[in-house]
Amino acid sequence: MNSSPHLVRDVMTRIVVSVTPLTEFKEIVAVMKQWHVTAVPVIEGEGTSKVIGVVSEADLLPKEEFRDHDPGLIEQMRRLGDTLKAGSTLAKDLMTTPAVTVRPDATLAQAARLMAERHIKRLLVVDPAGTLQGIVSRTDLLKVFLRPDSELADEIRREVVGRLFPLAQHRVRVDVHHGVVTLSGGILDASLIPVAARLAHAVEGVVDVNCALTTSAAQTAGAQSLGLNGNTWSEPLSISAPE
Repeated sequence: MNSSPHLVRDVMTRIVVSVTPLTEFKEIVAVMKQWHVTAVPVIEGEGTSKVIGVVSEADLLPKEEFRDHDPGLIEQMRRLGDTLKAGSTLAKDLMTTPAVTVRPDATLAQAARLMAERHIKRLLVVDPAGTLQGIVSRTDLLKVFLRPDSELADEIRREVVGRLFPLAQHRVRVDVHHGVVTLSGGILDASLIPVAARLAHAVEGVVDVNCALTTSAAQTAGAQSLGLNGNTWSEPLSISAPE
């Protein structure tokens, strides 16, 4: 079974159409229409893929907006960038720079936070040298929620139940329906119940977690009489907060 796609490189689109600084306005519009995209990266020039900016629909619209009227002085000062773009014809004058980018090894959560913080719909993916590797959109980040329920259940049994409760795996049930996970059954250590819920929720593609795990005094007493406890692992366990 394939593991969860935790990184941008796992979901990004690798074939990306781009323009150069000297690409003209009309050609940029034609490229967007042909490729059904709303933004194109601007690369340094022919023979290189180093990103220097991005031209989006928002960068092009001022030309239409200011077509039938000249902005007054106050409006020009308030929207200087837009009024300058309205009179521009080349990508180097229309682009937004620097482009907001992300590395291929960034987590999906990091990419989602960056999009939310910058109020954008897509991120250019670049390597440490700034070379274009792909593009990731909001839709790409949502691909993980298409993982089959059976795949999610298998991963949770292996990575959560198997590691947290190696001595009680047979008593813990994992059910997944439309991405919603239900954990049920009896365990020995009540302190691990919220940990199990948190780790299950961190699995890529999980929509929500219903944690119905329980413990009882009888179970705890029985475990103590055998010298066992719920924190016994067959291998070291590293627990970290989800991104």
